[in-house]
Amino acid sequence: MNNMRTGSTLHDDQTGDSPLGGLGGQARGASGGLLPEIWMQDGAKRVEQALARLLCTEDDGEIELMAAMRYATLHGGKRTRALLCLAAGALADTPAHMLADAGAAIEMMHACTLVHDDLPAMDNDVLRRGLPTVHVKFGEATAILVGDALQAHAFLTLANLDAPGDNRIALVHELAQAVSAEGAAGGQAMDLSLVGKHVELERIVATHRMKSGALVRASVRMGALCAIAEDAAHAALYRALDRYSESFGLALQVVDDILDATANAATLGKTAGKDAAAQKPTCASIMGLQAARQLALELLRDAEEAIAPLGPRAERLAQMLQRANAYLLKHAPWA
Repeated sequence: MNNMRTGSTLHDDQTGDSPLGGLGGQARGASGGLLPEIWMQDGAKRVEQALARLLCTEDDGEIELMAAMRYATLHGGKRTRALLCLAAGALADTPAHMLADAGAAIEMMHACTLVHDDLPAMDNDVLRRGLPTVHVKFGEATAILVGDALQAHAFLTLANLDAPGDNRIALVHELAQAVSAEGAAGGQAMDLSLVGKHVELERIVATHRMKSGALVRASVRMGALCAIAEDAAHAALYRALDRYSESFGLALQVVDDILDATANAATLGKTAGKDAAAQKPTCASIMGLQAARQLALELLRDAEEAIAPLGPRAERLAQMLQRANAYLLKHAPWA
């Protein structure tokens, strides 16, 4: 085995904070676990603070590029990918400061993909998270640079993480693979190639797994990789996490397809009905809304089954599924 940590520590080595953010017993449920709304709020706050710290200039006069980078990352978002990283990190009691920075790197990369996807040459959207997209507010050239810089800063964050070298290498590799030609970049290329065409559902699913699912998978794996080596001793753990994240990631995209067809811009935070207007085939358009909704529910159940063997230590991963299920029921009820 290499020199990766096995994740036995319960406290932040630098700050003395527990991975729970120093919250007391009053924040715990009957089972002794931290209530989901508490740890999610605390985790999102920690990631937000990490982003604000990592995306700053050394002088007082903030340049437009950094201002645009902060605009792309610090203005809203559910932080689902970062929270998945934190939830998986709880499996190994990974120190809070390490998970916050890893989660921030994931959110930078996610923002990079969104900024580039919104460009006129891509999905050509003018609204993101309820605000003008980066290219609308700062110009197309700056938006391209924002995406480039956010990707670089994500890798810099992981390279500078307070963790052993083997951990950092594994994390950089995982994130790079998620946005490679076999991940988000390849998925976006496939997505663009399908516009206006009649395709099989399997092709749409393959695109979703690459375009958005790969980063979800990386987020879960990175939470574990902060402290647990991917080796023979932990093969069962990573198989469970991969099955969980692949099902969860596809479910999230199916829900997004449904909401694009049914929700308004206020709910989405972005332009509604874009897929149909662009003649983009989706799970919802091919299967129909009810079948797509049923597929999303089945995928969430499959993700739940995947982590069942991990027991109580996977409680936070299970709570992420519960949140997604509640979101689906609220915003995409049965017709």
